[in-house]
Amino acid sequence: MKEYEKQHRIFYVFLRNLVAFLLLILNGKSKYYNVDRIPKDENYILVAPHRMAWEPVWFAFATRPKQFIFMAKKELFKGFGGWWIKMCGAFPVDRENPGIKPLKHAVKMLKESDKSMIMFPSGSRHSAEMKGGVAVIAKMAKVRIVPAVYQGPLTMKGVFKRQKVSINIGHPIDISDIKKMDEAGIAEVNRRMEVAFAELDKELNPDFHYEAK
Repeated sequence: MKEYEKQHRIFYVFLRNLVAFLLLILNGKSKYYNVDRIPKDENYILVAPHRMAWEPVWFAFATRPKQFIFMAKKELFKGFGGWWIKMCGAFPVDRENPGIKPLKHAVKMLKESDKSMIMFPSGSRHSAEMKGGVAVIAKMAKVRIVPAVYQGPLTMKGVFKRQKVSINIGHPIDISDIKKMDEAGIAEVNRRMEVAFAELDKELNPDFHYEAK
């Protein structure tokens, strides 16, 4: 293992545990449901509706010891902050002109490393619109998609008030039956994710309704 990779792994685990500990102190013990559904010996793409800025920490803690990569806008990779998020597993994407480089990097990592990927297919905490990136990357990397949902405070103010946090993990979604990731193929993957999210939310709370803050 290369020295940089070793440092990255150590830093990732340290930061994940540190932030999880701080959230425990601030918010109390979080609830993780159906973690037995998480694949043990394969890479995958963990997908979720993006509802709260800090929710990736809860997802990363729920799926430990698995480590993840994720996309982040290129503007964040400047100075010390750029080094910090890179060590956390982030890689840059130009949202105005994304190109294929980030996609190729994601596929390469999923195929050749032991890291999985976290993606929010809506792309924004304030949008329910699904994007096609998850479908394309999963198909090219030949990995399954693991849906998850976060229910809890939508702001740090709610975290400080110790509002309950619940994470629910879904059954892996196999998309190997979809032959082409054209418009129809991507739409079918998005449909399966939407159905999974709705079912997971209902499992936690039949009356749950998300409202963006």
